[in-house]
Amino acid sequence: MMGNLIKAEFRKTLSLNTWWVLLIPLALVAFWLTFVWGKITNDFADYIGGSDAREIAGAVGLDASKLPVGLLAFAHGVNIAQLIPGLFGVFALAGEYRSKTITTTFLTAPNRVTALTAKMLTYVGWGAIYGLVSAGVSAIAVMASVDSGRWPSAGQWLAALGGTILASVLVTLFGIGFGAVLRNVPLAVVLFIVWFLIIENVLVIALWGPADILGGILPNGTANGIVGGIAADAFGINSLNLPGGVDHWSALGLQLAAGAPGVISWWASALIFFAWTMVFFGLGWAGNQKRDIT
Repeated sequence: MMGNLIKAEFRKTLSLNTWWVLLIPLALVAFWLTFVWGKITNDFADYIGGSDAREIAGAVGLDASKLPVGLLAFAHGVNIAQLIPGLFGVFALAGEYRSKTITTTFLTAPNRVTALTAKMLTYVGWGAIYGLVSAGVSAIAVMASVDSGRWPSAGQWLAALGGTILASVLVTLFGIGFGAVLRNVPLAVVLFIVWFLIIENVLVIALWGPADILGGILPNGTANGIVGGIAADAFGINSLNLPGGVDHWSALGLQLAAGAPGVISWWASALIFFAWTMVFFGLGWAGNQKRDIT
């Protein structure tokens, strides 16, 4: 039964234009942001200041000109692009309430728990697809904008790929939960974008002095911190492992370069954002068990 429900969910999604329409901005955002950031960070020493670059290079045992800055560009591109699978997730359940197809979805399944589980598993697959596309075009942008000596190592490429897929899956599920809680597609889309792009970033930067940890615990920061944390770990610039000579405000600039200000580490970001995802997904799940579908 679950297999049939998952097939039905995939067919339902493929029958709409949303999945491929959103792939276009995903690819464009991931490529061009990675490309532009690659051009900026290609000369990392000039970007962050010679002394900080030397401090970091010494900490990781590399010449400043050989730091894998392509990883920073990659992280920036995929972190912004992951908003797209989040929006795709918002449409998953909230969109069904808007179009009234939620009635058929619930009536053709044994119960609502089974129907929502099938939807969750289906969108895990879609999140992984979006993550693969994002990682692929960002990798191409890195190779097009960054000198080959500054590309990530093979292990770092694999870590960035895995992190991108994981982040994309979690952001997609977060979007489903967020949309399910609000049930209003326009409101959910606006609040999602405004929080992730504006409000949280302003809070993190404005409160960097008294509350550096905000970027490491809030939803956007922890979603960005999965891939951004992999980049930060490679440079030794996460909040647990900053070189001793880097001052407080330089730390913000360095972590912004990795696309994840306040990041603790990639695995901590993944765990915290997973918790955020489960909170919203759980609220949406619980709210849809008794909700009228007529």
